[in-house]
Amino acid sequence: MDVPKLLEAASLLVPEEIATENDIMVRDVWECLRDDEWDTALGLLEELGDVEPLPLSFWETLATAAEQMQLERSAAWCHWRSNETRNGIIRADLTLRPASEARRQTSFDGAGVLRPMWNVGNRTPSGEPGLNIARLWVEFIPFLEPGGRSSVRLAPLDPLQWQHLRPGQVITMHEDRSVAGTAVILEIHRPQTPCGQ
Repeated sequence: MDVPKLLEAASLLVPEEIATENDIMVRDVWECLRDDEWDTALGLLEELGDVEPLPLSFWETLATAAEQMQLERSAAWCHWRSNETRNGIIRADLTLRPASEARRQTSFDGAGVLRPMWNVGNRTPSGEPGLNIARLWVEFIPFLEPGGRSSVRLAPLDPLQWQHLRPGQVITMHEDRSVAGTAVILEIHRPQTPCGQ
């Protein structure tokens, strides 16, 4: 399927009445498609996807379109959102320790590449803290540097190990045995039901 048809298919999954904070609506996407402004249409659809939960097929279709346009970060974001549709959303406010106090000395790519371990309160059979792996997406900025702070989204390797978390809880990030950062859970949304797919 070609890019305009993919974008059109995704746009048909967006309710016509929803609008972003900037009053962007699906009709704006259709105007971009009419004018062959595919990159802009993709960006508007990504924004509309933040207004209310949309079906898994919406994000999968956008990911395919972004891949065909060779927009790596957009494709990664749409795949990320597909994962969140299947497994739920965990957002947190993360503060990294400064380089003088931690192993990490450089910034990292915020587009879901880093897979650190997290202490979310689980225990091993011997009673030791159990660390759980989750990929990390930094919101609104491309890189996060040591000592930096940002809202982040987490994609656990095993979502069942994270079900007990609630907003306001504090968890710690680890890249080795030491604490690399501290995060406060901002919000948690359980996965959509299969009928939303």
